[in-house]
Amino acid sequence: MTLSRTETGSEWTANIREMPLPTCVIQPRKGLDSLELAALWEHRELLYFLVWRDLKVRYKQTLIGASWAIFQPAISMAIFTLVFGKLAKIPSDGLPYAVFVYTALLPWIYFSQALTRCANGLVSNAHLITKVYFPRLIIPLADVIAPAVDFLCAFLVLLGLIAWFGIVPSWGVLALPLFFLSAMLTALAIGLWLSPLNARYRDVGVTIPFLIQFWMFASPVVYPVSLVPESWRLVYSLNPMVGVIEGFRWGLLGKENPNFALMLVSVFMVLLLLVGGVIFFKRMERTFTDVI
Repeated sequence: MTLSRTETGSEWTANIREMPLPTCVIQPRKGLDSLELAALWEHRELLYFLVWRDLKVRYKQTLIGASWAIFQPAISMAIFTLVFGKLAKIPSDGLPYAVFVYTALLPWIYFSQALTRCANGLVSNAHLITKVYFPRLIIPLADVIAPAVDFLCAFLVLLGLIAWFGIVPSWGVLALPLFFLSAMLTALAIGLWLSPLNARYRDVGVTIPFLIQFWMFASPVVYPVSLVPESWRLVYSLNPMVGVIEGFRWGLLGKENPNFALMLVSVFMVLLLLVGGVIFFKRMERTFTDVI
């Protein structure tokens, strides 16, 4: 660019030479880079505040606060014990039915809450997605982490029940964090499939409660796995929550060792659903702002 005076000398004019403009090419990321793992770590504080926000909103202006995390499984345990344990006489592998069903209710209630929140997470956080950039995977991650606080509160009651009935946990109690992680990954995996679909087709959200109710009776929550015919157990174990619930009962109630081969099938299904869910979520991510 060169400057020159006009004839009067009072004004300057600029002669701008034509210069090539810089070119910026935007391409979709490929491979592991598309997961934006570095961006997830950079936005870890946002993950913390989303979890903290969910906890505050859930118990704000409530009379008993976090005690609801204890009352919900306790009331469900009382109803199931009366209906299925006393009236229907469903066996409980020689264990008191109350602690038998409560041990399964804890991971199941966590899973149902995490899945529901994760499946509706994109819709409920539309105001953030349409205005601010951040890795979208943070939303389903926050949705599956927040209910873990309720699980820990209710878990203390379970320890009291075990002590009351004089049950001695097996060495499998050391594997409980792995079983809980499996429940968390299962909720995340299914949520990664359902949340983009729910953002595009809102009637998906209507079917989620029915899906969870059906899934509960397809899992050994109110009955033992021993009631399932031997020929169907391999297919039955494709349900990832089967391995989670059986793992909790094995570790906490001192049951005989479960069929680890069937539990490995459940773990394989979790990993398969999770990998597919991440790929599907990332492919649908580019349309979130347009459809929410």
